[in-house]
Amino acid sequence: HLVESGGGLVQPGGSLTLSCAASGFTLDVYAMGWFRQAPGKEREGISFTGVDGSTGYADSVRGRFTISRDNAKNMVFLKMNSLKPEDTAVYYCAKSRFAYYSASGWDYDHWGQGIQVTVSS
Repeated sequence: HLVESGGGLVQPGGSLTLSCAASGFTLDVYAMGWFRQAPGKEREGISFTGVDGSTGYADSVRGRFTISRDNAKNMVFLKMNSLKPEDTAVYYCAKSRFAYYSASGWDYDHWGQGIQVTVSS
């Protein structure tokens, strides 16, 4: 079970931090990812982290977003800076089947319910 929090409305150039709390399993043996889906667009994998601390980012967010995990709290975070209107989407936290991350949603078997992020003035 994954639950996202921290979304909302923010002005362009602003920042938000999304949190994802896990229950029913421990995150420290699984890769985790953040995905998003904007209206009328396909789901996009944007940020990932493996059990070894490795991270990966989509070109669209690299340099602006940072993924992190706190295994003691069983949580994953996504720090989003320099937000743009095109970052507006529903954001999903997901748990991989594997220890090392991939950008493919097919490798993720547990998903949160999603949380809205709106970037607008």
